[in-house]
Order: sequence, then C-alpha cells, then structure tokens
Amino acid sequence: MLRGMRKASSTWIGYLVMAVFATLLIGSFAIWGIGDIFRGYGLSTAAKVGRTEITTEQFRQIYNDRLQQIGRQIGRPISLDQARALGFDRQILGQLTAELALDERARSLRLGLSDAEIARRITSEPGFRTPDGRFDAQRFQATIRQMGYTEQRFVTEQRRESLRRQLSGTIMAGPLVPQAAVEAMDRFQNEQRSIDYVLFDHAQAGTIDPPTPDVLAQYFNQRKVLFRAPEYRKLVVMSLIPSEMAATIEVSDDDVKSAYQDHLDRFGTPERRHIQQIVFPTMDAARAASERIMQGTSFADVAKERGLSEKDIDLGTLTKSGIIDRAVGDAAFSLKEDETSAPVQGRFGVALVHVVKIEPGVTRSLEEVAPEIKKAIATERARQQILSFYDKVEDTRSEGHTLSETAASLKLPSRTVEVDRSGHDPNGEPVSDLPDAQRLLAAAFTTEVGVDTDPLQTQDGYVWYEVEGITPSRDRTLDEVKDKVEASWREDEIARRVKEKATQFLDKVKGGSSLNEAAAAEGLTVQTITGLKRGATSALLSGGAIDAIFRSAKDAPALADTETAGDQIVFRVTDITMPKTDMASEEAKSISAALNRSLTEDVYGQYVAQVEREIGVTINDNAIRQVVTGSYANQRAPVQDDSGF
Repeated sequence: MLRGMRKASSTWIGYLVMAVFATLLIGSFAIWGIGDIFRGYGLSTAAKVGRTEITTEQFRQIYNDRLQQIGRQIGRPISLDQARALGFDRQILGQLTAELALDERARSLRLGLSDAEIARRITSEPGFRTPDGRFDAQRFQATIRQMGYTEQRFVTEQRRESLRRQLSGTIMAGPLVPQAAVEAMDRFQNEQRSIDYVLFDHAQAGTIDPPTPDVLAQYFNQRKVLFRAPEYRKLVVMSLIPSEMAATIEVSDDDVKSAYQDHLDRFGTPERRHIQQIVFPTMDAARAASERIMQGTSFADVAKERGLSEKDIDLGTLTKSGIIDRAVGDAAFSLKEDETSAPVQGRFGVALVHVVKIEPGVTRSLEEVAPEIKKAIATERARQQILSFYDKVEDTRSEGHTLSETAASLKLPSRTVEVDRSGHDPNGEPVSDLPDAQRLLAAAFTTEVGVDTDPLQTQDGYVWYEVEGITPSRDRTLDEVKDKVEASWREDEIARRVKEKATQFLDKVKGGSSLNEAAAAEGLTVQTITGLKRGATSALLSGGAIDAIFRSAKDAPALADTETAGDQIVFRVTDITMPKTDMASEEAKSISAALNRSLTEDVYGQYVAQVEREIGVTINDNAIRQVVTGSYANQRAPVQDDSGF
C-alpha cells in the first residue's frame, strides 16, 4: 500500500489526489476520536493498576525479560509464538498486575523496610552463600547478572518483593488441611495394584495379504483427508542479522590488537585476594586496635580478644569487583600480602582489613583470543550497519520493487523457498536455516501474494519476507500416495485383527474360564506385573491402561491398550494394597505441605483478586496484543548493543 501511495504521488495528478485524501483523513481523525491518543490511553499505555500506569514499552521490556529468564531456566530461547502457545503471555500479565496491585496496597498501608534489613536479607540468601555459609559477593554478582539484573535494580526488586511477602504473610501462613485430606491423598498416590495379563501383539494378527485394488481404493476414498497435500507457499526471504553479516566483514589485525588492549580485563582471570575483616562499633575502637597491630599484636589475636573466630572474620578469596563494600575493596587491594589497613568506614561499620594471600591475575594471550575478538568486532560493525541497510531496503521497496529486486539492487543475500506450514518442502524434507522460522511461517501463511509486509524484528536484526506464489492444499490421487496408503491400511488391519482376538479371549474369560485356562488353550502366556501405582510409567502399559487397571474391580477381567499402537492386553487385578498413613513420615509431611501450599495459593489468589477489584485494573488489549505477537517490536526499534566493542 505504501509503495502504491508513493508511486501514485510521483505525478502532479497523483499528488493532488493524495493531498485531498490526506485532508479527508485528517478530518476523520478530528471527527472520530484521535483525541484518545492525546488523552494518554492509546497504544502507549498497556495497563493501569490503581494509580500505576504501565507503558507499552515498559510491558514489552518486562515481558521480554521474563521470557529470557524462562529461556535460561530451560536452556533454550522461547519465541513469541511458543510463549503464547504455552500461555506465558497470560501468566506474565497476570503476575505483573498482581505484583503492582500488592505494591499499591503496601503503599496505602505505609509498609516499608530499611536499607539495613534489605542488605541483611540479601546477604542471608542461601543462593549467594558459599558451602560453609559465608556470603559470596562474587557469586551474588554473577547470579544477578545471569538473571538480567544490575545490583541497583535487584535491590529495588527485592525491596518490593519483601513488602509483598510482608503484606501476604499472614494469608500464606494461615490455613491447614485436615488429616483426612492427607490420608485421602496418600491412598490415591500410594495405592498399589498387581495384575495378571495376556499380551496380544502384532504377531497375533497372522499373515496379512496385500489389499486388492478395490479394497485399497475404498480405504483411500474414506480417508482422503489424511493424505491431502498441504498448502505450499513460495517465499522470498531476506534477513539482516549481525551474526550472519559478520562473516562478510573484514577486521584488521590492528583493530583486534587495539580492542584487546582496551578490554584486557575480559581476557583472563582477575587478581584475587584472601581477605579478613574485623568490624568495630566506633572509629575510636578501630583506631585503638590498629595501633596495637602496628605495635606487633597479630590481626588474629585482636579478633580473638573480641570473641571472634577465624570463620567470623574470613571474607574468603575474592576479586575486587566481588567485594560488595567498595571502600573495603579499595582498601584490601591497596595492601601488600600480610598487611593490615588503617580503619575503613565501610557500608556495615568501621573495619580493619587484612590481606592473607594474593593470587595474581592471569591474562590470555592475544593469539588465543584473536578469533573471539575479531568475531565480536565484525558482529558489532554489522549491527551498526543494520539500521542504514534497513532504511535502504524500505526506501527501495517503497518505490514499488519486489523483495527479490530489492535484494539484487542492494547486493544483499536472499533465498526463495517453497514450504508448508510445518517448514517442509514438497518432498517432505525440512527447510533448514530459516531465520526465526516459527514466526516467519506463521506470518507468511496469513498474508497473500504481492502484499507488502512489515519485517519481523528478531533479537538482533530484521527478517523480510514476500509471498511469490501459493499452491493450494489439494486431494492427492491414490497413485501419488499408494505406498503410504497401503502401509496405513496394513497397520489398521493388524490393529483390527488383534483387537478382535483380544475381545474374543476376554469373552471366554468373562464366560467362566480362568485367565490361565484360556491362555493355555490359545498357546499364550500369562504374565504378572506387581506394585503398580497411579501415574506410573511402564514400557508395556500406556497411561490409559494404568487408568483402566485402577478403575477395575479385583478379579474382574478387562481389556486395555499397550504403549505399542495396536497391541492389547487382557488383564485382571489380583491384589490391591492400600497404604496406612503415618502422619509422622516424610512422605505424609510432603503430602501435607503440598496440600497446604495448594490451599494457601488458592486463598492468596482470591486475596489478590479482591485487591485488584478494589483498586481497579484496566488492560489495553490492543497494546498487549501488539507486544505478545511481536508487532509492537516490528515498529522500527534500535538494535541493542551487548558486545562491548
């Protein structure tokens, strides 16, 4: 559309027409309500919780941060489409509004925590402590960096989280489930059953002759939809992604050497020091102790006189950046080995700092890290070029050129593929190396031939696509898929025969024959499984079979599927063992804790919902939809730089 408008306005007649169109468009805005934008509740506001407004950009940042956190936890990135399919968009929005509602309630109740209390809670967090129980500043910094936080942002978030816990503590600690509920859950989870069974597998089907042409044709005609050819689309794809463009960018040895010198601290292990610290209540007490040390008293003896053990004064072996108190770090790294500092005014009091041992830093050589540096520089240069190329691509497309013509004109690589919705070509082979394949295919299959589309923005670049042709889904002929149809018929025929034999066998057992007698008559073997529990996994039994076993009465014969498609078992329950709940056992305690957690979460959810109703929560569905589908990100945004070069 934009290309057509620009092309039309290139003549004086087109210019006059476009001027009239623009005048009417502006007039319609005045009549129909562009004022909503100026009143502040357009796409710029994603949600409002009480008096707190969340802008669309803030929600986009929060949403992406939390998806990245989830991605780090599961070990792979999550696309926007995957996030929506898994319901993460609704979960994250619900969590965010609940958090802001509790923040509003905490403010209205004037709840607060001191800086010292926040510091105490952070330093006592088990995840930031060494195995011997000491706070590890280096581990703290590494952990919050991995979570995507700066120290200031983490402390702020911990303050908010602590206030929420303070507010909800009485609710979460309240209800307790009765003993009868624990016993019922214990019986459900730990009831055990044993069965005798006879297996009917593919071998019981006997010899399967090939189907006659008439039988195969009838089978195919009844199931044509299973063998349809999917819709295929011929796509032109062009991407500008720094990691891909970097391979075409030259980086000189001088540039590599300069970057190495400028970022030397990145290419090795920094100096570490084993540090001890004694904290004093006053500056005068610290000065007195310092004078005694200067006169010959050891640092350890001063600590003993104050009732401190070696563990109490030991901060561990740390880098300078790993020391949370900057003043202490500066003092420690200005000393020689076995020296003690003058009194230092730190964040947690006046301290004397002693260096026990110094471990020098080790720096990797230029030759060792040169490939890494070269790749980082090339990627950063590619990133800087992307916005320039973006403008050139969009300008060329706006002149009416196709994507293929645009790529050729700007000497950018593009590729043409024919693909179905699942990413396979007409031969059934997966099409490899499609950028952001899931989002790309989803978008490509919702547009038409020749329609201008906005580029998809990936984490570090852009992907353009254009539909050049559409091959509609169609019914295949029998000749095209004869082998597949015959294989499918064969599997269905085997399953039918096995089910028929198993059903006949079951009827004999129900008619009065024992399982052993009926099996012996058919030349089959009775087998046994013991100790089955609900939800258990088995190489033989499907989940449906285990459910059927726990629905069956003792000694009553029944039929069930196995894990192998088409196979069946005829079984009877031979033993049922009900557990005796010991409320003092670890398992009963675990069940009780799980039930209590579930109950308190339900009560807590109702409380949050009530708070949200009282303070008011308004959601801008259009703005949220733009963020979670990625269309908000497709409004051109700068590509982030995280290389450091």
